[in-house]
Amino acid sequence: MPEFPDLTVYVESLEQRIRGRRLTGIRIASPFLLRTVSPGVDDVVDREVKGVRRLAKQLVMHLVGEMFIVIHLMIAGRLRWYDAPRPVPKRNGLAAFDFDAGTLILTEASRKKRASLHLVEGVDALASLDPGGAEIFAIDLTEFGERLVATPHTVKRALTDPRTFAAIGNAYSDEILFEARLSPFKLGRRMSDEEVRRLYDACRAVLARWTDTLRADARGKFPTKVTAFQPAMAVHGKYRQPCPVCGAPVQRVVRAENEFNYCPGCQTDGRILADRSLSRLLKDSYPKRIP
Repeated sequence: MPEFPDLTVYVESLEQRIRGRRLTGIRIASPFLLRTVSPGVDDVVDREVKGVRRLAKQLVMHLVGEMFIVIHLMIAGRLRWYDAPRPVPKRNGLAAFDFDAGTLILTEASRKKRASLHLVEGVDALASLDPGGAEIFAIDLTEFGERLVATPHTVKRALTDPRTFAAIGNAYSDEILFEARLSPFKLGRRMSDEEVRRLYDACRAVLARWTDTLRADARGKFPTKVTAFQPAMAVHGKYRQPCPVCGAPVQRVVRAENEFNYCPGCQTDGRILADRSLSRLLKDSYPKRIP
């Protein structure tokens, strides 16, 4: 799922291309995409784009007249920009947004159509789509710690909960916890002051560094390699590969449709965290520590 760094680069790229331009049409190919009834498509077209921004993990196009187009890419949604009009792809295309400067295509590479489009009018209606998570670069250490203490969840879940923190997902939370040297299963309310500071600093450092990296990779072009699995990541997507710091094999925990990764040598004092499915299957033979 696109997270803070990916979405930031998307916003910057869209700003360069459509700010001050006119939206000439919206072509919706999937009946499951549009989640609102009013305003309608005809109400938002033929308006100038005032700007583009991010709302949690959603992309927002602000149009003249306090109209807003809100796109949530979810896990498999992606955007493509073309300087000339393009048809909506038949296989995985969801919609096309036509501007007098080009066409923005929304696709979703999944049979489960989870990406969404909201058309809303007014700042209050837009605010109702905000899950309430704090922006990491907009809060200080004190508020960050207060939010961790207030959650009954593990720090992994707290980081990815959109009601607690904004725009952090599975991939970058793995990298953040690795940099902070913290177990994903650490309870937020049981963290020491020193651990809270490490995590706060790691959040800001990892998100800033990867935003700069993805911005540089795009080189001014519209980003096309938006993926949760980056080769330069330390642990995310690196199951069984050696940790770049200590050399221990990166481990994973699989839960439902999600998998997260961690280094037992750097984050859990050598302990292997229980995987709900595999540890129950193997029971006593499930390894407790790295060799």
